[in-house]
Amino acid sequence: MTTASNNTPVSTGRPRKALWKHTYAQVLFAIFLGALVGSLWPDFASNPWFKACGDGFVKLIKMLIGPIIFFTVVSGVSHVGDAKKVGRVGLKAMVYFEVISTFSLMIGMTVGNLAHPGLNFGGSIPDAAAVAGYAKAAQSMTAVDMVLHIIPDTAVGAFATGDVLQILLFSILFGFALQILGDKAKVLHQLIGEGAQAIFKVVGIVTKVAPIGAGGAMAYTIGKYGAGALGSLFGLIGLFYLTAGLFVLVVLGVIAQLAGFSILSFLAYIKDELFLVLGTRSSESALPGLMEKLERLGCRNSTVGIVVPAGWSFNLDGSYIYMTLAIVFISEILGIPLDTEQQIMILLVAMLTSKGASGIASASLVTLAATLSVADPRLLPGMAVVVGIDPFMSECKAITNVIGNGVATLVVSRWEKELSREQLKAAFAAQRG
Repeated sequence: MTTASNNTPVSTGRPRKALWKHTYAQVLFAIFLGALVGSLWPDFASNPWFKACGDGFVKLIKMLIGPIIFFTVVSGVSHVGDAKKVGRVGLKAMVYFEVISTFSLMIGMTVGNLAHPGLNFGGSIPDAAAVAGYAKAAQSMTAVDMVLHIIPDTAVGAFATGDVLQILLFSILFGFALQILGDKAKVLHQLIGEGAQAIFKVVGIVTKVAPIGAGGAMAYTIGKYGAGALGSLFGLIGLFYLTAGLFVLVVLGVIAQLAGFSILSFLAYIKDELFLVLGTRSSESALPGLMEKLERLGCRNSTVGIVVPAGWSFNLDGSYIYMTLAIVFISEILGIPLDTEQQIMILLVAMLTSKGASGIASASLVTLAATLSVADPRLLPGMAVVVGIDPFMSECKAITNVIGNGVATLVVSRWEKELSREQLKAAFAAQRG
């Protein structure tokens, strides 16, 4: 399918692509095969080489994130005629992030209070030393440090560490510089555009090995932990998955409808990226493909380049639901009830700590430790239980985060009048065809 100038899908008469040639089908089969190997031969699947398949693929993707953000943002910002528009897009994105993030935190807390996931906990609390590292990292988080962390020590250092916010800041400044130079930087403009095309070609090459990464990661996870490791924690895991699913279908579904598109159509549109995240348990693996597909829908590259990277740090809906749900769970297994005032305080603290762990490994656990430390330090030892099951939550957190940031970008683009309902429907129809 191709689209005419009026965005109406036009058939090209080309035969439909065979199912097995689609990336999502290959990844899904690899995940199934990996789960089968992990279940039948756990000792074999626990071999570090299986884990290396998943880790290696994620590292390949992370290697490309810095250049992708740089080329996309610089190209977009430098071609925006009004510098105020860039600031307007960023402000709208941050307002949206704050509202939805607060809502997702409240949803996790509300579901926890209604379902009481920790009341029937039959396991024992592991050694609390397991949370020492996260608690230490949480103690180092301050508002000043968070702001200063956005500014890289050197431009090269931002790319070397792969810090998304630091790369985003440098890219915006570089884009503004090219905008000011105008025709004087014509050659550099052209190089940036060609560089962006080359990077996305590299993404296409790397994506070819996605099934290997997804299958290896799934085999290792199942082989190492196994279904038996879940025990009485299955209720919490199932509740989290159910809550995240309802959040996507109901909350994001309503937002999508107001913005002029169907959440189910959008999920079908980015299914390749979602299956990739499911296999690798890393939201970063979806970032290049998501940015490219959003631009295909009609979002300006300047909007995509600002909203998506910023959302990776400030709009982690799945992680926020998980965090407040886990806090209620921990309070119940430790027998430390939280009254209404304490829960309100936890929400207020979480709104701040959830913004401070970007760029830190296991950010959601560090944020959880920071919130517990401020709200009620007595709850910290119970985090050891959550640390043990975090690998089983990662897929859902990452998938929800990816969907949330995709929806956020489309909403901001609609606010900027970059998209129309007809254009979105035509693009989704073309994808199905």
